[in-house]
Amino acid sequence: MRKRIFLNNQIRARDIRLIDETGKQVGVIPLPEALRIARERNFDLIQVTERVEPPVCKLGDYGKYLYQQEKKEKATKKHVGGELKEVRLTYMISDHDLGIRVMQAEKFLQRGDRVRITLPLRGREKALAEFARQKVERFLEMLKPSVSLKVERELKREPRGLSMIVAKQ
Repeated sequence: MRKRIFLNNQIRARDIRLIDETGKQVGVIPLPEALRIARERNFDLIQVTERVEPPVCKLGDYGKYLYQQEKKEKATKKHVGGELKEVRLTYMISDHDLGIRVMQAEKFLQRGDRVRITLPLRGREKALAEFARQKVERFLEMLKPSVSLKVERELKREPRGLSMIVAKQ
């Protein structure tokens, strides 16, 4: 939802607070005088905010102003962090594959995401859950030297296997 931006003759206030093209505050002046100043300097009069009385208007190029606003929106949307990512281990995972998963989890944690570590158990593996628990502990030991961890949810047994959530401290 984008707010409507008023410019030039669309502005309805009687008086406005004017900011010139360099960012210096000119002061509160009547709208017709501000429009005249904008025409003389070959700029648009852009209403920045109407939440205050009198509304704040700025001299500048309208296209450039829209471009700057879009850049600000994209920057806030980029990567907020705190997302929950998942790293899945298997019961018979090899040391090399475990190292790959450690690097992936490390990348997620460095970005500020939280990581859910899951190890699904199937069939006979459910009876040997202690071996799976050792795999997860080994994974955490490999991860600790590179990232300081904070355990958000302890390793716990679920119907389909083991899981826990960790984050960067």
